[in-house]
Amino acid sequence: MSSTILLVKNMVCNRCAMVVENILKKSEIPFQKVIIGEIHLQEAISVEKKLLLKKLLEEVGFELIDTHASGQIEKIKKFVIKKARNEVDEKDQKRNLSEYLSAHMNHEYTYLSSLFSSIEGRTIEKFFIEQRIEKAKELLVYGQHTLSQIAFELEYSSVAHLSSQFKKTTGLTPSFFKSVGASKRKSLDKV
Repeated sequence: MSSTILLVKNMVCNRCAMVVENILKKSEIPFQKVIIGEIHLQEAISVEKKLLLKKLLEEVGFELIDTHASGQIEKIKKFVIKKARNEVDEKDQKRNLSEYLSAHMNHEYTYLSSLFSSIEGRTIEKFFIEQRIEKAKELLVYGQHTLSQIAFELEYSSVAHLSSQFKKTTGLTPSFFKSVGASKRKSLDKV
């Protein structure tokens, strides 16, 4: 990893990236770009600037990642979130989760799975299911999709499979959840 890329924990959406960009601008830290989970700096920064950045990021719920293992976990999460939300290209849509992660992380899935479980205390598959269910909740709250459309969009084999995972994860049926609405949704960084 280049010394000009900093990894950031809990940055899970484009709004998060905008918040980080604002922090960098206010701190006068020159950067090339900010993408989910990463800050691409123009050059390495001083220890003082890095400590300031770390403090400012923590104030808004983010965390600079210093260890290699933590960096790997954040990359795994980033790819799992994209796959779970079906925000991948056509080639990656056809891959199962283990093939997809192995291809993007350049490691065997067994290594990635073991690393993730040892640090996160849950499996990659459980995290993947949680992310899919959060996307299903989002679509249910918007009310623009039927359960069948949501199951299709999230690549579930059937509505029954989606409903079963939904109930197991949330304790609620999708129809009951829809009636209680957004109060039961979690932000992505809390999943």
